[in-house]
Amino acid sequence: MKGNFVKRAAKPMLFAAAFIWGSSFFIMKNALDAIPVQYLLAIRFTMGAVLLALICWKRWGKVTVDYLWRGAIIGGCLYLAYSIQTYGLALTTPSKNAFLTAVYCVIVPFLYWLFVGVKPDRYNLLAAVLCVSGVGLVSLSGDLSVNLGDALTLLCAIFYAAHIVAVAKVSPKKDIYLLTVFQFAFAALYAWIGGALTETFPVQALANPEILLPLCYLGVMATTVALLFQNVGQVNSDPASAAVILSLESVFGVLCSVIFADDSVSLRMAVGFVLIFVAVVCSETKFSFLHRSTAQSHKNPS
Repeated sequence: MKGNFVKRAAKPMLFAAAFIWGSSFFIMKNALDAIPVQYLLAIRFTMGAVLLALICWKRWGKVTVDYLWRGAIIGGCLYLAYSIQTYGLALTTPSKNAFLTAVYCVIVPFLYWLFVGVKPDRYNLLAAVLCVSGVGLVSLSGDLSVNLGDALTLLCAIFYAAHIVAVAKVSPKKDIYLLTVFQFAFAALYAWIGGALTETFPVQALANPEILLPLCYLGVMATTVALLFQNVGQVNSDPASAAVILSLESVFGVLCSVIFADDSVSLRMAVGFVLIFVAVVCSETKFSFLHRSTAQSHKNPS
């Protein structure tokens, strides 16, 4: 009974994870008005590490020393991705930040080619063309220049892709939940160090109750809950469906930004968003869900 319930809840969990991550763009944008980047990330990842460590307390008997260096590597990639993305978010709109970050899905196959030697297929190449076209429509201004916020967001997408490749390299035969705890812990450590070296600790901001709610949302929902929903949902769903649902994060990011943050989207940007979204779906699923639907229609003609 429990297993059937989890399977039925898998896709709603994936939708919830996509929505939580999508909504976090404008929430983080507002939090940045009061808390510097490094300390915002330090608090967020510390909360995530502590909560996930408590949730996974029964698994701690599996921990070995090599979890430290593995966590340090993937935590470093995650820290760089989030740091650059957050600096970019401060200089661009939440909707553009959401969609340009999604470019990492298209970059991953090419990094695998570079580090693992597996060549991208025709769907990866098509996704790259669509993605570059979409990025151009979203980011390029009238004089064909790109603002700093968009450039940083595109750079962060490279580090998100590197993080995925790194996780694939260091996670085999390891408990992914425990590895995630160490990942969060090291990302938090790097952010605390970065904050101590470059920023002033936001004592007054943290004493403001209006700041605590966004921080809790980012630390509890956007880090811990969404990750658990993603893991459980992916295990109990087919990969193609899971990838399509999770790619809706960028769509939810735009919708939440337009509804709650009065973010404006031009027609050219909207077309660019569509191209990036199709590129992500193409790269992640190779349109396998369309092939499956066609096969079923031939098998069951009306």
